[in-house]
Parts: sequence; C-alpha cells; structure tokens
Amino acid sequence: MSTDLRRVAVIGDCPLFRRGLAQAVDAAEDLVCAVGAASVHEAEADLEAGDVVLLDLKLPPGELAEAAHRLAGRGLAVLVLCSDSQRDVLPPMQAGARGCLSRQAGEIELLAAIRLVAAGCSYVSADLALRPWPEAETRVTDRERQILALLAGGETDHGIARRLGISEHTVHSHLDRLRDKVGSRRRVDLTRFALAHDILPGDPQDPA
Repeated sequence: MSTDLRRVAVIGDCPLFRRGLAQAVDAAEDLVCAVGAASVHEAEADLEAGDVVLLDLKLPPGELAEAAHRLAGRGLAVLVLCSDSQRDVLPPMQAGARGCLSRQAGEIELLAAIRLVAAGCSYVSADLALRPWPEAETRVTDRERQILALLAGGETDHGIARRLGISEHTVHSHLDRLRDKVGSRRRVDLTRFALAHDILPGDPQDPA
C-alpha cells in the first residue's frame, strides 16, 4: 500500500451503505478504505492514529457523541454521517468529531469532507448547519462576512490575514466579536453560522 494514501475507516451498521462508502473512498486516488466494521469495538484494533473515521451509526445523540469522543481521543479524525433523525450536529462536534456529513451527500461532497477533516479542518453539510439564530446574532459587518467565508473554507488565522491584507491581531479581534455574536468559542460553530446564512467559502475581495 502506498504511503501517500490517506487511510479511511468506515464504521457503519448498514452493510450496504458501508460497502458503498468504502467503494467511493477506494475510487479516489489519494484515499484507501483500510478498515470496515459494523461497530467501534469491532474496528478499534485496526485503527491507527491519523486515520479518518466515517462514523455511520444509528445511535441516540448521547451514544453517538460518546463514540465520537472515544475515537477522537485516540487521535482519529472523526466525520459523523447524520440521517434526517440525527440532525443535531452539536453533540458529536462538542465530543470531538471534526465534521458532520449528511447521509444525503453525494460522492463529491463525501470526498471533499474527508480531505478537509484529514487536513485538520472542520466540515458540516449545509443542510445540517441550518438552524434558527436570534436576529441580533445575524448582524455581521462586511469584513466579518469575508472572514467567515474564508474560515468556512478551512483557512487558518494566518491564511485569512494574508488573503485580506490585514494583521493576524485584526483577524483575532474580528473573530472574538463574531464568537460573542454566535455565543460560542468553537470554530465549527462559526462555520455552522456562516453556512446557515449563506456565507459560503470563496475568494472575497478587500472592501473599498
């Protein structure tokens, strides 16, 4: 097996869906499905630190969060697949998952999400990110929208500063204000806020 391939583990309790995920992963040139299992317990012995884990288990929110926490604690990048009945992404994300992907996602989104969480970024499917926010929280400036768009695209604070031609200190100040508006210190919640308000990853221009 080439050392350039990113290992992916598929843990799912539906054999047919698990097989489909594995086939989609193996079809990508830079990924390989190294582990396939019906439960976390069954997969644990074969997992390696740095693996991306696709977690597709129909469990109550608390148990799903516990499974994500257990895997993340081993240095694994956890991407949880959520069905219509599991739309609340906060419990698994708060437990350590790097992303939540809709089970309705297509192959392109699946592979993009895997690569993003493998690179240390967060990812939440747009339909899962939608939730009502108090009107006061939606009042963001043009600069804040630019920063949110870049953050949602996986940029680091340094990358945002470089793209917008401002200092990292200024980026941090804007992010602090955004965190106050959103009511969370977590970058993933800022990403969810951006997606919920159609602030999508792109190439924003510096305002005049």
